[in-house]
Order: sequence, then structure tokens, then C-alpha cells
Amino acid sequence: MPHDLTVIVLAAGGGTRMKSKTMKVLHEVGGRSMIGHVLNAAMATEPARVVAVVGVQREQVGAHIQGIVPDVVLAVQEEQLGTGHAVRVAMAAVAQTSGTVVVATGDTPLLTGDSLRDFVAEHRASQAAVSILSGVVDDPFGLGRVLRNEEGDVLAIVEEKDASDAQREIREINSGILAFDAAFLTEALPRIGNDNAKGEYYLTDAIGLARVDGLTVGAHPIDDVMQTEGVNDRAQLARIGAELNRRIVTAWMRAGVSVMDPATTWVDADVVLGQDVTLLPGTQLLGATVVGEDAVIGPDTTLKDCEVGAGARVVRTHGELAVVGDQADVGPFSYLRPGTRLGVRGKIGAFVETKNADIGDGAKVPHLSYVGDAEIGEGTNIGAGTIFANYDGVAKHRTRIGRHAKTGSNTTFVAPVEVGDGAGTGAGTVVRRDVAPGALAVSAGPQREIEGWATRRRPGTDQATAAERALAESPPADDPATDD
Repeated sequence: MPHDLTVIVLAAGGGTRMKSKTMKVLHEVGGRSMIGHVLNAAMATEPARVVAVVGVQREQVGAHIQGIVPDVVLAVQEEQLGTGHAVRVAMAAVAQTSGTVVVATGDTPLLTGDSLRDFVAEHRASQAAVSILSGVVDDPFGLGRVLRNEEGDVLAIVEEKDASDAQREIREINSGILAFDAAFLTEALPRIGNDNAKGEYYLTDAIGLARVDGLTVGAHPIDDVMQTEGVNDRAQLARIGAELNRRIVTAWMRAGVSVMDPATTWVDADVVLGQDVTLLPGTQLLGATVVGEDAVIGPDTTLKDCEVGAGARVVRTHGELAVVGDQADVGPFSYLRPGTRLGVRGKIGAFVETKNADIGDGAKVPHLSYVGDAEIGEGTNIGAGTIFANYDGVAKHRTRIGRHAKTGSNTTFVAPVEVGDGAGTGAGTVVRRDVAPGALAVSAGPQREIEGWATRRRPGTDQATAAERALAESPPADDPATDD
């Protein structure tokens, strides 16, 4: 595609119908902001420049856009006086524009790069001064109608408030995405007036000007008109979000991913899945999550910005910024917090929480444990109920456990502490000092019994009654009947 292309994205309006402190185009759909989706489509056309028109909350919106397209040109529309005024502001922000100018709105998250590329190609092939990306819809209420003559030539676009009853019956609508010859647009913008019901400068009035000048105007209906649907409130946002997810999940199934229940499976736009991945019901894969081939995720699992290796299984787990190695096993009911790294064939089991923890190849934390700020060596097994006490009330400290260590149930590691290769701990041990390789750390003293404690200290309770009954039923220690 030729590179003399400028894409203008309109993002100045406040979106009051969203009833939100967040600017409309910054609301997320499928893991990206709405304007993020539009910018992604725009960049697929390989433009020479992208101009974003900002206004309301310009600092937040502008910074967000620059994070996606660093060399974007930001044009500030101080007053929102209509699309014609917004494009005039955008054109004034660039020194010189030639070739083709495409204008898109920042609230159409279903728009794809393929559709935008095709539209630009059709516009250039037609040598039109203006081209409209149009669509035919069942209910055109609130949308600008494309007016054609009997020969089918485009005459103009009329907005809903300015349309006659007959014009309101027209089902071909303006999507708001337009392409212009740059020279014509530069000449036409000052001629656009605001003599209409809303008192705004409509960019679509340039179509009538092109007709007056004897220039060609084209309208190119898009088959998938939902790509051009804008979002104005939260109900539309939810509906568009569900449709985007349906499209993403369907595309992955066609690419070789098994999805048991598409209705309860959510996959963000930037997620990457390997061949023969299986997603079970209730799975949410968010952000930049990557899942390797043959992995099984779910049911009831949410992973955000995680990496899951080939052949791994993650069941009923919540994870964020975590890495799960090939053929590793996670869950059920595990919580992987940022900084968790589980090695190849490793295990993080039921009711285990991890944070900033590097768990080596083949190492296992099977049950009921908290592992924070820790390194666990290859092949080590951590006993049930183990706590890595990493916080002293002021600072976090790290625990390091060597390879092939075996720790007993209910061990507490009071960081900072190191446990050597092949070492172990007894059940209930509190480890406060380093443990040498191959040593067994035991902190509990010998067991002792205080006889009759329940009957003396808990008289009248069920505990005491049960103890008294058991003592009465047991034979005396020197009863000959107990001897062989």
C-alpha cells in the first residue's frame, strides 16, 4: 500500500452517556481500550502519519494514545464543534498532507485492519474525492443516511435530525469512516458551515461540496457492518465486548484450539494460544497471556499476562504475571501472584499462594502453603501447610531452599534463611537459621503429657465427660487380662 496516507482518529468527545469518570475511548473491550483497537486497525494500513484529535481529558487520552503509537501527532480540539471542526484541527496540526486522508472514530473497537486496508484500496482505485465506508442496517435510527440518485450515485449524507421522513427510511448508513483526497479535503474544510439542527460543522457536508465541484463521491458498503458500530453507553459496551469475544474465540477454534464452552470462555485480543490447547468452561485469558501447545486451562481459571508452557495443566486458578513451565501442574484453587515462576514438571497444588517465587524444575508445593519471596530448588518437595514468613514488619526478605530437599508439614521458614541441598525439616519446625546440606532441622521439643488435664481444667464439659468415660472403660495397666 502506498505510504502517502494520513489516518485521523477522532477522540475528543467526552462520552457523557457512559456516565463514567473514564473517557469513553479509554474503556476496555477485549483487553484493549476502544481507541487501542482503532489504532491497531489504523497501523495495519501502514500510514505515513497518524493524527489523534483529543479534547476532554486530553492529558490522559493523549498519553494513552502515545503509549500505543509513539510518533502520533496529537491535535487538541478545545471546543467540540463537530467532526468537520475536529478534522480542520487535525489538518492544521500537520505541516503538509498529500495523498489520502482517512478519518475514523475512536469508539469502533470491532474495526479490523483488513477492512480498513480494503477501504483505502477501493477509495484509491475509484479516484474519488470522497469515499464513504457505508453499511446497510435493519435499524438506522440515529445514524446519518447515504443519499443516492436514481442512478445510484452518492449525493450526500443527511444526519438523523436533519432528515425528512422519507430519508429516515433509508437503510444505508454512514459509518463515520471516510476517505478523502488530501488536496480536496484541504480546500473543502473552510467551506463547511454549521447551518444545521445541532449547529455543528459536519465533515459529511464535504460530500455535497464534492458534488458541487463535479468530483466523484463513492460509497463502499462493508459486509460486516458491525465493525463500524460505535459505543455510546455501557450497555453497548457489553454487547460489543461479547461480540468481540465471540469472534476471537471462534477464530482460535478454527486455528486448532478446543473450547468446551465458548459462552463462558473469554479470551483477550492479545492472547496467544498454541495448537491443541484446551480451554474448559469458565476460563478467562486476559492481557498478553501466552499458552503453549497441548496445555489444558480450566475450568474456572483466570490468567492475566501469564505464560503457560506446553502440556501444562492449570485448574481453578487465578494467576497474574506468572510463568508456568512445560508439563507443570497447577491447582485447584491456587493463587499465582506476580513474580511466580514454576519450572518444568513442577507442581503448585491446592490452596497454595505464591508471590515472587522461583520454584525449580520438578519441585512441588502440593497443599495449603504460602510461598513468598522464595527460591525452591529442583526436585524439592514442600510439606503441607508450609509458610514462608517473608515480612518482618518493615522489609521483605528471601528464603532459598536447595535441590531435592524434603520439608515436613507445617514448617515455617523465617526469612532470610537458606536450606541446603538434600536437607529436610521435621513437622512443625520453625526454621530461623540456615540449614546445612543433608541436615535435618527440628525445632520442637520432646512430647510430654499432663495426665488428667481435661477432667481437672474442663470439668462438666463434653471433653471432660468423654475423657472420664474412656478412662473408666480402659483396663488397669497391670491387669493380667492384658498379658498374653
